[in-house]
Amino acid sequence: MQRHRQVAAAPKRRASDTWDAIAELVGATLDRSPHIAASDVTAEMESASAIGRALVAAGHLDKYAVVVVADPIYLNITTVSGSAATDLDEDLGPVPGGATATGWTVFLPTPDPVGDAVRTAVAGLPHFSADEPPGETMTKSASSEEANALNLDALAQRAQERM
Repeated sequence: MQRHRQVAAAPKRRASDTWDAIAELVGATLDRSPHIAASDVTAEMESASAIGRALVAAGHLDKYAVVVVADPIYLNITTVSGSAATDLDEDLGPVPGGATATGWTVFLPTPDPVGDAVRTAVAGLPHFSADEPPGETMTKSASSEEANALNLDALAQRAQERM
């Protein structure tokens, strides 16, 4: 399920506070899953905080989303800066669907001129990526695709039996 959240940045929040709000949103969403340890999410979000703050401070997250993929969640997080940030009605509560997630990846954008810095910063983090996020349709589990194929086969067979 695709969701989008906006987080107020400057002048409402400093870059570090904005990244902390993003980290808390991701953590609260994934914490609902019994398969994902909240401490792992917190630790990785903290490990990526330097590059996250840099992306916020430069205004890159106003244009490019941080994408969290944790099937069935596909969450785009952007920031809002300037006068619009002071009027933004934020929804920073957990995103529905996190309870069934079994794995997760946070995709960070790699805009020029900080693309190489982003790739370097996330190189050792198992739940972060500087690659393009998959399309939402690519996040569907293989088991649901197999179930659909089996259903189609059964329908085709049933149709032939009726003839």
